[in-house]
Parts: sequence; C-alpha cells; structure tokens
Amino acid sequence: MSGGTSVRLEPYEVALLRGGPRAAVTVAVLALRLSGLADAGRPCRIRATAVTGTASAAQPALPPLPQAVYAALPRPASIAELEARPGVREALSALRAELVAARMLRSLPPRRTRAARRALRALRDGHPLPAGRKGLSTDDVLMAVALYGEPALSVLAARFALRAGLIARAEVADTGFHRRAPRGGGTGGTMTYSCGGGDGGGGGGSD
Repeated sequence: MSGGTSVRLEPYEVALLRGGPRAAVTVAVLALRLSGLADAGRPCRIRATAVTGTASAAQPALPPLPQAVYAALPRPASIAELEARPGVREALSALRAELVAARMLRSLPPRRTRAARRALRALRDGHPLPAGRKGLSTDDVLMAVALYGEPALSVLAARFALRAGLIARAEVADTGFHRRAPRGGGTGGTMTYSCGGGDGGGGGGSD
C-alpha cells in the first residue's frame, strides 16, 4: 500500500478487504505458484518447490504475506492449515493494521469502510473479470483473483486451484472446466475434486 493523497491497494490488501483472511492467503499461494516457489501436492494441499539454482539469492523477493506463507511450508499444508500458522497469522494481522491505519477497515467490528467500498468498485471497473490468461501480467492475475475470487481462479488457474484446494469443489473435464459440479462419478476423462475450501467470500463486510 502506498501513501499520499490516494491509497494504492495491493492484491493481498484487496483480497483481505473483499473476502477476509482466506482470500488473502489464497492470493499469496497463487503468487508463490506464479513465482515457481509452490505447487499442488497431494489433492487439496500446497507444497514448497525447489527454485532453479542453488543460491538462496536466486529466489524472487516476496511481499510479507507470501513470504510468511512460504516460510510456513516446510511440509505440505492445506489452505486452512496455512491460514492458522502463527507466522501467517502475524502477517495477516500486520496487513489488517495497515488497512485500519489507511481507514479502509474498521477494527471493531472488522468491516470495510465507505472508502474501501469505493476503492473496490473502482478497481472492479478498471479490472473486469478476465476471460482468459492471454496478455495478463502476474500482477494482473493476482489482482483479478483478489477482486473476484473463485470465478477468476476458475479462468486463470483452474487446475492448480482445484488440486491445491483453493476452490471448494469443481469438476474438470478434458473438454473444459465446470465449477460447482455435483459430487459423484463423471464419465470419460472427468475428474471431481472436493476439498471443502474456497476463499471465504465476502469476509470483509458487504459492498
């Protein structure tokens, strides 16, 4: 978040305002995935991956929340487990405090302010839900997921989001991606995932 007369919200802050802590951790996990630092492990779990090169300096610089999530991955973990890890909770608390200081979030009860609602509407106007990944930068992808949650994940990172448990339940087929498909066996090349997750939609209060 930058200072000055206007506040520039980063994707992690946007996600926290829109959907609460789970949404912010989801964006952090995706940032690690796009940086080559994390991948899906067993179904519904996230694991750290080795970075090309042997020197730790080869790792890309990370903002505080993704750094805390990466540090919380000595072993594969679910999104709920990551959210509960002490280091991640501390990073979320610091992020929340920044938003309170910027008058984007009320501390008691924790709700978006009018300024935050205006900022989110302006960001959605400037960043409509994308129809695909083509032409989008990493920052664009993270902001789309921060703003729209599961609908953006289903377009921009569907297979990873399903395997990592970032989307609660969906069905992936050879011919396309179908959100919220019912449980049960599909036919042909269809796979059904059910992780009971999701990014917590709307945890920051109503717009």
